[in-house]
Amino acid sequence: MTETLGSFSLMLRGALGDRLDPDAVSFHEMFDPDGVMEFPFAYADLPRRIEGREALAGHLSMLATLITFDRMSEPTIIQTNDPETVVLEFEGFGTGIATGEPYEQRYVSIIRTRNGRIVHYKDYWNPLAVLGALRGAGEVAKLTGGEVPHG
Repeated sequence: MTETLGSFSLMLRGALGDRLDPDAVSFHEMFDPDGVMEFPFAYADLPRRIEGREALAGHLSMLATLITFDRMSEPTIIQTNDPETVVLEFEGFGTGIATGEPYEQRYVSIIRTRNGRIVHYKDYWNPLAVLGALRGAGEVAKLTGGEVPHG
């Protein structure tokens, strides 16, 4: 996951540009010590809100035991009227570690920065794509009546 977080960090740095402190290289370093990350569509097994840089580091370590990420797409960057806020659309691809099932996810992320750090990151994604990677396509098909949606 280090490689992926590295490529994710590079993508994020490119998208956020001078909104980030140039010394903040990793995703973890880009966060304010009191920054918040939210996952509005997370299902019961995953957190909906993470508060603080150290809690985020723990979450990323846990995530690395569940999914390997192979690559991230180039983001679509949507500027807002608020100079501190950017919306990104991008895709992530990888594999569920326990299942070997593909992970194909689309993300919409609303990111607010202040003083060179991310203070709030709201990450929207399809929980069925996560379930498919973690529990297998068969389990998702049971929940959706046979369809296994990606991203």
